[in-house]
Amino acid sequence: MFSSYSFFKLFFTKSRWMSLLLTALLTALASEIKVTPFNGEAFRFGLGSITFFLIILIHPPASLVRTGFFTGLFVVCFRSLADIMVQPDFILASIRQNLPAFLFYFLFALGLSIFQIEKYKTFPLLLGSIAAGMEIIGNGAEHIMRTLFLDHADLGFRDWALLIAVALLRSYFVVGIYSSITVSEQKKRMQEMLEVGSGLYSETLYLQKLLNHIEQITASSHELYRKLKKSNQPELSVQALLIAQEIHEVKKDSQRILSGLTKITIEKGNDELFLSDVLGFVVSANEKYSAMLGKKITINLKMTIDFITHQHIQLLALLNNLTANGVEAIAEKGKIDIEIKEELEFILFIIKDSGNGIPEKDLSIIFEPGYTTKFNDHGVAATGIGLSHVHEIVHTLQGKIDVESQTNEGTTFRVLLPAENIRKR
Repeated sequence: MFSSYSFFKLFFTKSRWMSLLLTALLTALASEIKVTPFNGEAFRFGLGSITFFLIILIHPPASLVRTGFFTGLFVVCFRSLADIMVQPDFILASIRQNLPAFLFYFLFALGLSIFQIEKYKTFPLLLGSIAAGMEIIGNGAEHIMRTLFLDHADLGFRDWALLIAVALLRSYFVVGIYSSITVSEQKKRMQEMLEVGSGLYSETLYLQKLLNHIEQITASSHELYRKLKKSNQPELSVQALLIAQEIHEVKKDSQRILSGLTKITIEKGNDELFLSDVLGFVVSANEKYSAMLGKKITINLKMTIDFITHQHIQLLALLNNLTANGVEAIAEKGKIDIEIKEELEFILFIIKDSGNGIPEKDLSIIFEPGYTTKFNDHGVAATGIGLSHVHEIVHTLQGKIDVESQTNEGTTFRVLLPAENIRKR
């Protein structure tokens, strides 16, 4: 699913010339939303420069100078055509009156090109000041051209102060919009990366268990080989040895896969996040998950503590799994309450859903690999590895997990983790 930002970029990258035309057209249309601050002048403050600058930031053109030249020319033609439609005999006068606008867009784009604004996108204050400076130069040059060729009165001190103030306001307004868009996109990408990382982390736990099991089978096979050889059964002993060797090869391949997955999860886990950010991702992901399942589920989050955590991958895997289980346990509509609070030297996570609940006889085995109450439309059971992963993560973090459930009334998971194990010191 594309965000509006992604759609905008895709729309503008279809063709270089189409992109150029769209930039010019949108700028020309936006410039018609305007005010004329100086009496007797066609000089205007419009939304054209805001639109032009924002498009340049979101979708940098191949050539800023060419884009500025073409946009300036297009704006002049657009405005002149609009004037001619009202007053057909006003052709030359209209072109002369609108021609100075070309100078603004050309100089503005030329200045941004000289400063190479791509370098300053991560420095919003500097980016805004550069853009404001270029706008002041562009507007100043436009006005000087009007003064020289159209006999307009020169601007006074107050007029120049207004011109400078508007340049600053418009430039930082655009930088603010662009920064908010990029921060939003970065947050979405981070959420996607964390979801992938938490999924991989869960799989590494499962693979580690599998490797331990393979190790036991390898040892048993080798022991069988020794016994068969000792009992003078060469054919069976050789066969047992071959089986042990094949299992050992499977183990080595699995170890290589585990090593790769572990490296990825470690790289993804190098960053640090606030606990509230992790919970925000959990809530957002499961709201989308419940909507995808066609369920109306309200997720309520209550936090009385927040801190930076270096265990965000593990916490995301843990909390996401428990919350997703709650979503799946609710038939059509319901709610999930998530509460986080501090108890002495521990952090308590409570995830409570209003779902179907877990039968009392099953409560003692729900963390065993293979346990599941979920079946698809064909009656095939789910893999049942989610809660076993949760239990393993809690064990890794040296915590405890308890569950309370009543049929048709819901389930409550309580996870108690040592604060020192999840809080950055």
